Amino acid sequence: MSNLQNALRELREKRQKAEIEIKKLDQIISGIESLNGIGVVHESSRATRIVSAASRQKMAHAQKARWASIRKPSQPILVSAPAKRTMSASARRKIAAAQKARWARVRAQEKKAA
Repeated sequence: MSNLQNALRELREKRQKAEIEIKKLDQIISGIESLNGIGVVHESSRATRIVSAASRQKMAHAQKARWASIRKPSQPILVSAPAKRTMSASARRKIAAAQKARWARVRAQEKKAA
């Protein structure tokens, strides 16, 4: 019987040492996580707030409106093309006559050079 009691006592001591070691490791891990920016989740003692479905829907709509207002200026502003200008028939005739006169002068200079 004493052998069993001694074995049981030794096992309990080992378990206590292991628990202490685990607590130390948890503290070291939480310290490293806090340095790394990873938050440790702690259970709060406060009760969670109960929000009705209607209130959740209102909050969702409000958040969507906030995101829409943030995204709104970042969208490219569409610039419409300037209106196409049309030329009158008389203006086209004047341009055509001027172009014919230019070509006539070019041909006349070529004949003189040749």
